[in-house]
Amino acid sequence: MRKVNYNKNFTEVTKALEGNGGFLTVKSNDLLNTMTIGWANIGYIWSKPVLMVAVRKSRYTHKLIESSNDFTVSIPFNNKMKNELQFCGSKSGRNYNKFKELNLKTISSSKVDTPLIAGCDLHYECKIVFKQKMQPENLINSYQKNHYTNDDYHTLYFGEILNCQKEE
Repeated sequence: MRKVNYNKNFTEVTKALEGNGGFLTVKSNDLLNTMTIGWANIGYIWSKPVLMVAVRKSRYTHKLIESSNDFTVSIPFNNKMKNELQFCGSKSGRNYNKFKELNLKTISSSKVDTPLIAGCDLHYECKIVFKQKMQPENLINSYQKNHYTNDDYHTLYFGEILNCQKEE
């Protein structure tokens, strides 16, 4: 693993998120889950590098992240781990141990409690610094119609990026 600047691989990260996605992993006490995300935002807020992820309240990960102080995002490039991402995006951690089902390996993080997903190209370790439940009345109607068919809105989690590493 090699430490890299959080925005060095922005083009590859965006391409991966628009394609198969990345792994959002959360550890809460002894519980660990990972899910596929395609929506995320990397930026600079509060004089810090920040990664924002969106998690619907119906997701098992939402329960875990609500009682956690951190999360990791592990992103495979070039269509790697496509089947694993598909499984983690369609199966709930309530019903499946995704790590066992997929033989996913983890790597210990250096700055947070939540581990990283081995075999990915880029890893972000994030400390949750702000969270906000979406308020439907603040979202434009066309986005509501295209992305929300029920009351299952996201909570937005802003994580200060404490470490960014490239797997070699």
